[in-house]
Amino acid sequence: MIEVEITTKMIDNARVKAKKLGTLRNSITNGGGNLIGFIGEEITQHCLGGELSNTYDYDLVLDDGTTIDVKTKATNSPPRYNYACTVPAYNTRQECDAYAFVRVKRDLTVGWYLGLLRKEDFFDVAEHFKKGELDDSGFIYKSDCYEAKILDLQDKI
Repeated sequence: MIEVEITTKMIDNARVKAKKLGTLRNSITNGGGNLIGFIGEEITQHCLGGELSNTYDYDLVLDDGTTIDVKTKATNSPPRYNYACTVPAYNTRQECDAYAFVRVKRDLTVGWYLGLLRKEDFFDVAEHFKKGELDDSGFIYKSDCYEAKILDLQDKI
């Protein structure tokens, strides 16, 4: 897990992209998470390098050609290793090589690159949850999804 200070440049880049994107179909937050999501991409690029490439299937292309889809969650506090990394069930058809996971503090001061997993490895370790199910903390799932824990992730591919 790598803590990254969020720069003004990261926020400015993310704001431009979030405004341009608008609201995606199936968005759980009705577009409210776009800024956080694009900041997560900036953080991932800062940690892994490569080129940002916003497509439906992936967000980042590493120098070796590996495609990464970045999944970002907003948070109020530093993440713990037992926290979940989530891929919504409707995103499982994305053609990417790996998923990277990021948490961004809601005040946009800091974020955490949590790690990544190759797509097939993610689904080997992930647990499936259905919309309406409760997790151990009482969280109710808003959509079908797959979850692995931060401790399951790798720093690099």
